[in-house]
Amino acid sequence: MYRLTIRRVIALLALMSLLAFAVAGCQTQTVQTGGEEQAAEKSPYKIGAVISLTGTYAGLGGPEKNVIDMEVKRINDAGGVNGHPIEVIVEDDGTEEAKAVAAASRLIEKEKVLALIGATGTGQTMAMRGEVDKAGVPQVSMAGGTVITGQFDPLVFATPWSNTIVVPFTLKALQEQGFKKIAVISDSGGFGKDGVEVIKANVAKFGQTIVSEQTFNPGDTDMSSQLTKIKNSGADVILLWSAGKEASVVAKNRTQLKIATPLVGSHGNARKEFIAGSAEAGEGFRFAAGKILIPDTYGQGTEEYKVATEFVDRYTKQFKDAPSTFAGHAYDALYLIVEAMKRLPEGFDSKQLRDEIEKTKGFVGIGGTFNFSNKDHNGLSESDIVMYEVKNGDWVLVK
Repeated sequence: MYRLTIRRVIALLALMSLLAFAVAGCQTQTVQTGGEEQAAEKSPYKIGAVISLTGTYAGLGGPEKNVIDMEVKRINDAGGVNGHPIEVIVEDDGTEEAKAVAAASRLIEKEKVLALIGATGTGQTMAMRGEVDKAGVPQVSMAGGTVITGQFDPLVFATPWSNTIVVPFTLKALQEQGFKKIAVISDSGGFGKDGVEVIKANVAKFGQTIVSEQTFNPGDTDMSSQLTKIKNSGADVILLWSAGKEASVVAKNRTQLKIATPLVGSHGNARKEFIAGSAEAGEGFRFAAGKILIPDTYGQGTEEYKVATEFVDRYTKQFKDAPSTFAGHAYDALYLIVEAMKRLPEGFDSKQLRDEIEKTKGFVGIGGTFNFSNKDHNGLSESDIVMYEVKNGDWVLVK
């Protein structure tokens, strides 16, 4: 009796297994309705993003996250990437290198992302490199330090115009105005340090000399001491290289000290927060940056103009404000990855994705038209930037 019961149970279990298998097989089949195939939803492609949402670079990181949120929804509403939805997991690095490293590690080890966007800052980007190299995950930075792509790493790309593009462009503009004695003031972070090194390497080419070199730290609220030294240096122009809110402090202190020497900045100051924070002290301030601030500079009728104006319209409609150049860096970083994904077959890995990103040619983004190679992971040129001046609380093109 006992043996018979066991046999019956085994037979019943076998029958149930067969039925379950048959039902499961029916559930995964493609169902055609009205001539359309209804396929099972594909798994998402995960991308990590390390952004400065707090700290010194919060004013840069906010627009970057806005763009990630806006464009990921747009991509997924249009069907994702070859049927796969895109999922971007954002981590805040607080504008701190240690937090950037921890964020990169979490995204790679826990979330198993295929690629990383970030960081917002040069120092944070460089700090993440160890995690990136260890895992073999491609990284597309939104920071403009020369070291990011200058100290070449096959896994690391960058979307802003590097200091090696912007510094010579700026020095040439100063030369054309007759400025020969330059006082440099910069932040002590990665972007500032990198900029100063590039300035030093290029001034002689334009017949210029550095007569004073000053620095300040993130969070400093008074640069009067540094500016007093600059005032007494005999400089005929002040070159400010920073990306944080401290740039407005420099502008205000300069006015308070009644320094008439012109103030020129970097592409790190290409945001409305600088104008608002500086108020009247920002009037006359010049800086080189991308064309997104005045989209007509792309040239009406061009593909760049079309891409940029549509982006500006979407961003302005959703966030009730015009996008900064930093918003553009996030757009370019996201789409460089997404477009590479579209060109790859099912089941690709991070190595294949890295290789495909490097093959990018003629990608029309917000920062310009990108052309990568196995020696150039920035892919932009001087033709992608113009000179601006703050006038009447807004920026105008310097012709």
